Amino acid sequence: MGAEFVLVYRLSMLDLVPDGSTYDEVVELGRRIETAGADIINTGIGWHEARVPTIATSVPRGAYTWITQRLKKELTVPLVAVNRINTPEVAERIIAEGQADMVSLARPMLADAAFVAKAEAGRAEEINTCIGCNQACLDHTFNLKITSCLVNPRACHETELVLSPTRTRRNVAVVGAGPAGLAFSVSAAEVGHTVTLFDAASRIGGQLNMARRVPGKEEFDETLRYFRVQLDKHGVDVRLDTTVTAADLDGYDEVVIATGVTPRTPAIPGADHPSVVSYVDVLRGGAEVGERVAIIGAGGIGFDVAEFLTDGGEGASQDPETFFRQWGVDTEYRERGGLGTAQRTAPPRTVHLLQRKTSKVGKGLGKTTGWIHRLELRHRGVEMVAGVDYRRIDDEGLHVTVDGEERVLAVDTVVLCAGQDPRRDLADELTAAGRAVHLIGGADVAAELDAKRAIKQGTELAAAL
Repeated sequence: MGAEFVLVYRLSMLDLVPDGSTYDEVVELGRRIETAGADIINTGIGWHEARVPTIATSVPRGAYTWITQRLKKELTVPLVAVNRINTPEVAERIIAEGQADMVSLARPMLADAAFVAKAEAGRAEEINTCIGCNQACLDHTFNLKITSCLVNPRACHETELVLSPTRTRRNVAVVGAGPAGLAFSVSAAEVGHTVTLFDAASRIGGQLNMARRVPGKEEFDETLRYFRVQLDKHGVDVRLDTTVTAADLDGYDEVVIATGVTPRTPAIPGADHPSVVSYVDVLRGGAEVGERVAIIGAGGIGFDVAEFLTDGGEGASQDPETFFRQWGVDTEYRERGGLGTAQRTAPPRTVHLLQRKTSKVGKGLGKTTGWIHRLELRHRGVEMVAGVDYRRIDDEGLHVTVDGEERVLAVDTVVLCAGQDPRRDLADELTAAGRAVHLIGGADVAAELDAKRAIKQGTELAAAL
């Protein structure tokens, strides 16, 4: 290959599986690789079989650099740090503190191909940050779909989803500043349209403002920061605290409705009982929730609410030491694979997570992250039950039938996560008046809280307009 060819070897430094390599074995292998002529050694963390999260959002940023730093004392070849390094600031700190000689970024380049150029130019605030969700990259790959990115649907589709300068500048009104409305507004303004974005709330984000409160999903803060910067950069007229009527939209060439969803109330006797609250009340309204809880609906929202209510203040924003203690990672590397004993504090609530479907609870979660959510709730003692028939809610609690057996869950609070309906009041009013409208996001399809679909749909409409 010639003397100038750079050979990089990826070494599993922390297997995170039973009977994995010892630290001494990792060092010996690293030295032999170095002697054999590798120019750089890249860090490998965990195998696919590992039951410890390594790259998901719930992993603290740069959490695994400790093993690279430790190996630097044993080897002379340059070492590369990996995993959950998603901002220039994190990368800079790792190198400045001598934890590694280089850093490796993969998913952040899907989120923003100009990551390095923006960092070099001092425009880090303009970077579309990887949130570690895996929903459109790894989940797509393992489902034999083309890879993309939740926050950047143009990733790997650059020749198909093209944002070209418009030939016909339009005056566009967008109602709803959730992920769909934000993605459309930024992209439409970028190609040259004049965009006015309305929202009744006092800040942008829509349902993302609920998602960001769930432990392990705080990275949505970065998505909202990115959109705020882009709205300003592209001159979008943002009007918050503004409730829009059909008459307010006269004079616009195009109207985009991104008004989101409304929670669905299931037809259960007693659904109006004082103990019943919606997931919106919990995640956004700060509703008071008792120590014994039943959650009706075990989709993505149900899991989010269960994690929110059982978190003891040690969520994804925790320091790495707490994360490793919870998941049983031994940073002293005393045992094979670096595995220790998981230690967790008792959850603040007892929670039942229920669904009507007889399929496995959590079956619809992400292929590469669903196991993390299911395992996390099991660690917290959450009872996950499928095939539930809801009979009624009263002062005794939630009356259900499971496998033909009647049960009464003596709970203080029942949280409804039983689906959503599109919020189309304004769209229906405009259509009835003969106005053409574009429906995107939850206002179009209210299936779960799907930020991936919403951002993609908003970007696609902007490209087509």
